[in-house]
Formats: sequence, C-alpha cells, structure tokens
Amino acid sequence: MAEEQAQSLDGIPLLASLTKPERVELARQCRFKRYLAGEHIIDMEADGRDVHFVLEGTVRVVNYSPTGREVTLDDIGPGGYFGELAAIDNGPRSAFVMPQGGFSVTAAMPSPVFLAVLARKPVIGLEIMRRLARMVRQSDNRIMDLSTLGAQHRIQAELMRQAAQLSSDGRTAVISPIPLHADLASRVSTTRETVARVLNDLARDGIVERQKSALVIHDLQRLTSLVEEVRGR
Repeated sequence: MAEEQAQSLDGIPLLASLTKPERVELARQCRFKRYLAGEHIIDMEADGRDVHFVLEGTVRVVNYSPTGREVTLDDIGPGGYFGELAAIDNGPRSAFVMPQGGFSVTAAMPSPVFLAVLARKPVIGLEIMRRLARMVRQSDNRIMDLSTLGAQHRIQAELMRQAAQLSSDGRTAVISPIPLHADLASRVSTTRETVARVLNDLARDGIVERQKSALVIHDLQRLTSLVEEVRGR
C-alpha cells in the first residue's frame, strides 16, 4: 500500500482537474525515484527535459556565482513541481536542484507527456502560465532589491517575504523551522555574519524573537516599514 501511494500523482494540485484514471495513466508514464541528501536531481545546463513532481520531502533550486557562492532561488515542497522551463522551450536546465534535508521523492514526467497534458487540458496550461508570471515578478523584485538595497535591508526583505506568506493576521508570524543563517545569506547574496548581526539588531528592537525551533516575527508591520522606507514606497 505504501508503494502504491508513493507512485501516485493524486497529491499534485496542478493535476487536480484530471480524473483519477487520467492521473493513474500519467503515473504509469513517470519515473519515480528517491534522492538522498547531496544528490543532484537536476544539473544546470543539463539536457534533460523531464518535469519533476515532488511527492515527499523538499527540494532546493540553486545557482552558483563565479566565486562559488550558493544562491538559493526557491524551495519546493510536496505537491510542487520543477523543470517545466526546459520542457516548454526545449532549452538546457537553468539551475541545480537537490534534496533539502534527508531525502526527496519525485515523479519525473517525460516532456512529450507533459506537453500533451497542457495541449489537452487548457486549465493546467493556464496554471503553468500563472506560475511563470509569478516567477517573473519575483525575479524582477529580486533584481530590484539586489540593485537598490544594502545587505541589511535585503535580509529584512527576505524575512518580510517569508513572514507574509505564513502570517494569518498580517501582524505576526512564526517561521519554522528556524531559518539557518547560511540559507538566508544564500537567498540575498550576503554573508552569514551579516545575517547574524541583522537578526540580533531586530531581536534587540523587539521585532523578532529566536526560539528553540522557530523565528517569531512579533511586529510584521514594523519590519515591513523598515524595508518600504528604503524602497521609497
């Protein structure tokens, strides 16, 4: 039963509009694989065109600067997917993807199968376009922040982004597990030491609190103000 559940696409929101028999047929055409920490699921500039659906664990999408600094682009959890760019434009992979944590399980769908689904189900194609639009907007915001904000405010902006996604009241949020300094530094192109200093400053001002397994944002509105003032909004 566990093996059957692992090789199912029923938990993928993108495919929720398909019937159960349609998802079963697609699953038959996928390759299911478990990746351990340290393994690469996708390598940048590789020629693969498969679209991967995340069934278990979380994967991290990263690139590396010429000096070897890791730049985190995204974390994708269960139900998410990646690799659609290469499937759509037939170009090489644009980033590295690897398990984040202990392991990840993905279902790799061949690009001809994926493209056939898009052609047959316009609602899925529309959701892909919405995702790509979000990616463009996020990239624009990241470029603007890197161009106009200092390291301190880039860290604040990243905390604000994560907290806003998790907040239920717009005022407070709990980020759990607690973000590692190295992860935050990778996301905003700075150093772990700078992240530690900024978090200490925010904690001293009562905006955040580091607990055993979480970072509590006590004043999301004030954190937002710190960033928006510098952005000139």
